[in-house]
Amino acid sequence: RCGLAAGRSYSGGGAYPSVSLTCPLPGVPKAVFAAAESRERFETRVTVLENGLRVASQNKFGQFCTVGILVNSGSRHEAKYLSGISHFLEKLAFSSTAQFGSKDEILLTLEKHGGICDCQASRDTIMYAVSADARGLDTMVNLLADVTLKPRLSDEEIEMTRMAIRFELEDLNMRPDPEPLLTEMIHAAAFRDNTVGLNRFCPVENTDKIDRAVLHSYLSSYYIPDRMVLAGVGIEHEHLVECARKYLLGVEPVWGSGQGRAVDRSVAQYTGGIIKVEKDMSDVSLGPTPIPELTHIMIGLESCSFLEDDFIPFAVLNMMMGGGGSFSAGGPGKGMFTRLYLNVLNRHHWMYNATSYHHSYEDTGLLCIHASADPKQVREMVEIITREFILMAGAVGEVELERAKTQLKSMLMMNLESRPVIFEDVGRQVLATNTRKLPHELCALISQVKPTDIKRVVTKMLHKKPAVAALGDLTDLPTYEHIQAALSSKDGRLPRLYRLFR
Repeated sequence: RCGLAAGRSYSGGGAYPSVSLTCPLPGVPKAVFAAAESRERFETRVTVLENGLRVASQNKFGQFCTVGILVNSGSRHEAKYLSGISHFLEKLAFSSTAQFGSKDEILLTLEKHGGICDCQASRDTIMYAVSADARGLDTMVNLLADVTLKPRLSDEEIEMTRMAIRFELEDLNMRPDPEPLLTEMIHAAAFRDNTVGLNRFCPVENTDKIDRAVLHSYLSSYYIPDRMVLAGVGIEHEHLVECARKYLLGVEPVWGSGQGRAVDRSVAQYTGGIIKVEKDMSDVSLGPTPIPELTHIMIGLESCSFLEDDFIPFAVLNMMMGGGGSFSAGGPGKGMFTRLYLNVLNRHHWMYNATSYHHSYEDTGLLCIHASADPKQVREMVEIITREFILMAGAVGEVELERAKTQLKSMLMMNLESRPVIFEDVGRQVLATNTRKLPHELCALISQVKPTDIKRVVTKMLHKKPAVAALGDLTDLPTYEHIQAALSSKDGRLPRLYRLFR
């Protein structure tokens, strides 16, 4: 056996010195590679029904499908109503309806098709979705139509929702990660008392005021066919249109066909400003290894709508800034080469977090950086973050730009491997634009971003007043005027007199 092994030739050795690894082997037939079917088969198809409802579908191989109804309705539309209605509707989703006596009955129906359901409400959209075996499409669309247009909203269900919301609000204030709270605060500061600045969570004082009459009044204004999209992934378009005609055309909702109040079509007005919440963060995380007391700051500036051409450069900029937590695991694959890692977390050991976020809506957007540190380091932390905003307008290296673009394309394509993500992408795009840009079109736009594009969008952004959210021990927090002055300076430093005599 030893002799046999000793006499064996290996391709990595010198047995075949003249064979190239890059040229085809002589005498071997040319390889025939598998090819995808024509691209038209995979494009998103959209049909508009007589009542204005849009039906959108996307082909995807597999036995299961995801189908849902998206409504152009959210917390931004509650200006004329009690704040918190969208939060209530999210919690009440998939409860009893005209056909189904209880949530258990709905879940049992879905279980027969291996299905699950979910509802998510955001600032501008509420989404009812079901994932199940594609052979149960008829049942799923019937269920979605009933859940959306004919919910019972019984007194018992509303009372249970009140309890669930109160518990969620308590939990939100107790959890160690304050990111959801800070996101609410930064939107409220950036768009004070208007549109996307309105609270996404129901205020405690409104939980007892929202009842069936209030909900019906709101639903009659916003749950109308031309503000809705029925989207599906993994099903035939003609079958989905047929089901939509059967269950969503000519159906009278439980609140009646009469129109409610006028739809709020307000355009977001960016105001800038600061919202501060003094809070004792010393005991938010109990246990053998508690998180130390931290002060959290979020600074943001207005970016642009996702309908504008500048949306892609802003998305690349956000990826280039990146960031995360100091103890984030995963190595370079999690963005260790981004600016907030290289310039902030790697240089300032006392910073616990520095992360960039980009929120974009139909008429505006917000690019912000969230940072966390010990309360005694707040002044220096603010100076470091403002400096990073100023540096955005400086030189952009070709290597870091290409890395950010590649990472953005990679993240986009990886996310769109998931059927529920494709469903949400199809639904949101069709709801906003009546069409959908396919992934290869978005990748082409990302590839075209140049350093000049980044500099142009940042210069435009820096001319706006900042929005600031601060949570924790704020004893050493600079004033709003000082933060604004720092963002207007060339190096992002706080005014000298403040640094000397604070």
